[in-house]
Amino acid sequence: MIIRIVKMVFREEEVVAFQQLFAERQSLIRHFEGCTHLELWQDAGKPFTFFTYSWWDSEEHLNNYRNSHFFDDTWKQTKIKFAEKPEAWTVRSVASL
Repeated sequence: MIIRIVKMVFREEEVVAFQQLFAERQSLIRHFEGCTHLELWQDAGKPFTFFTYSWWDSEEHLNNYRNSHFFDDTWKQTKIKFAEKPEAWTVRSVASL
């Protein structure tokens, strides 16, 4: 399993539109083959900063999602709302409490 974390900073006037887009598409993302968990986080001190946190069965599953028409369309609608360049990490858990 891998974990994907994506940091996105939005222009203030685009926050509500992004939240609406995510609400519309979250179920489809969550049920994409290989996705086993999905959360949207908002920075407690920076209300225009959001993170997606998702679990994938493998990097291949994540890449299949990232190469899909669905992702392309969603990302196209999301990236025009950014105030900063997004950042992303693909990580594996090495310890858990």
